[in-house]
Amino acid sequence: MEPVRLPDADLESIEASVRKLLDQSAEQARMIDTLASAPPADPMAASMPFAGFPGMPSFTAPTPPPDPKPILELEGEEYEDEIAALTDWVDDHLMDVYGAEITTAAPWCEQWQEHLDVVAWLHALWMAYHQHKDPEAGPSGMFVWHRDFLTHCMAYVRAPGGPLSACQTDPDRAEHRLLRGPGPSARSAARESEAQTTGGTLAPDGAAL
Repeated sequence: MEPVRLPDADLESIEASVRKLLDQSAEQARMIDTLASAPPADPMAASMPFAGFPGMPSFTAPTPPPDPKPILELEGEEYEDEIAALTDWVDDHLMDVYGAEITTAAPWCEQWQEHLDVVAWLHALWMAYHQHKDPEAGPSGMFVWHRDFLTHCMAYVRAPGGPLSACQTDPDRAEHRLLRGPGPSARSAARESEAQTTGGTLAPDGAAL
């Protein structure tokens, strides 16, 4: 068979088509490599039909807040910022709405921030408040907060024999007293005294070395 010679114009058209196909194939290969090496970090981004394609808007998930910590585990400036925010909530919302009157049966202290156990209770109540007012808690979220958290917290903090019982019981006579907390047990005191007498230290089992 004799070779068929195509016109130069047809050859140029075929060559351009082949070059275009090769370029498209290379672009698709690069796109597949990009998607395989860097998949979307967020499930919502992965579900978007054009996620990851060049020139298309990408979805960036908001950074979740850090896990809340009990306030007594915080230190320095971090603690000061948290106690300031807690004070705003206690003064402007909690006591304004649920404080009721100050009596001997329901004492209060204007320096409650100095009572560490009260700070811990109120901070836990505050964190539970944020959790249960969130829409994800459902319509009954705030009822659960009132029933399971607010009632128990206020009953402890403002109990007649509670941590504030030596403080203000008369709205016109502000007081603040920190009663002596429980010290070491008699057994621990005896072990320490024995160690000091013998000039030694205590072993893990309590015996003087």
